[in-house]
Amino acid sequence: MKTASATLRSTICGGVRARARAARQPSAEGCRRLAGAGPPGAGARSTGVVTRALAGASAGTVCLFGFGGGKAQAKMADWPPEGNTFPLATFAAGCFWGVELRFQRVPGVQKTAVGYIQGEVDNPTYEMICSGMTGHTEAVQMTYDPSVVSFAELCDAFYAGHNPRQKNGQGGDIGTQYRSGIYVHDEEQRRVAEEKKAGVEGAVTEIETAATFWPAEEYHQQYLEKGGRFGSGQNAAKGCTDKIRCYG
Repeated sequence: MKTASATLRSTICGGVRARARAARQPSAEGCRRLAGAGPPGAGARSTGVVTRALAGASAGTVCLFGFGGGKAQAKMADWPPEGNTFPLATFAAGCFWGVELRFQRVPGVQKTAVGYIQGEVDNPTYEMICSGMTGHTEAVQMTYDPSVVSFAELCDAFYAGHNPRQKNGQGGDIGTQYRSGIYVHDEEQRRVAEEKKAGVEGAVTEIETAATFWPAEEYHQQYLEKGGRFGSGQNAAKGCTDKIRCYG
């Protein structure tokens, strides 16, 4: 007997594949970056069909639609770090590539990983998340040293780095997988998160207890630092204030 998760997973995968075969491009719910998603420096996939581009208002970026064709499932990243003794913090603020780089630059943040959280399917893949049907959001989870940076300061960096008033999207990336969220790991984090949200007029950020965090495919990890879509790595040094470029 299939579990509810397995049934939903089968439905999502079948539906996405059927729509893609019919149109030779992703559905309206599909991922904005699928054509360019791949190992850093790989550029846009030659099998992708780019159907339109949208300006990302908050980051001044361009988002691409495309269908990457069939490929073997990529290796998922190992997380959390072995032997970790630091607390966790988890944030969602649109495309996880740029969000991760922003937190990599924060002094006191030890390690970061991008992945998928708050969804209804176990072991989700990037393509499944891009369907918008799994309930997950793209997120960044990190370990941090509270003697250097507080959770409140991480929340400040989170709010400074995206538009928390935009519901289910960031700039041109539209869908529940791009929603604003703080996923707390204890009641003190919840208290701080609620306090910080109250100080941001119009914020639609969801604050929930962190569910299972599924690390994304290895090629997504530290994506912009390693070269991004066009092989031009961006500075992840602590304190760096260079503009973050997600798609160019």
